[in-house]
Amino acid sequence: MNIAWGALGTVVVVSLVVGVAVIALLAFALVGLSARSQPATVGRRGLSPAAGTAVACLCLTAAALIVGYGLYVIVS
Repeated sequence: MNIAWGALGTVVVVSLVVGVAVIALLAFALVGLSARSQPATVGRRGLSPAAGTAVACLCLTAAALIVGYGLYVIVS
């Protein structure tokens, strides 16, 4: 039995990168959603509630697409 070490290394690297990317996207989505819960104050720095919601939607959509593609690859 031979092990294709190059292919195994590629799988490990891609898995780590995609895993970190999905976790980062979910973290950014939570940061975007947290902008909605803070009261509006004058001179406050950060995202507006509308921008936070938009960022959260984009991040969650990207994470869902990555997970969906992974499931598609597994099934096919």
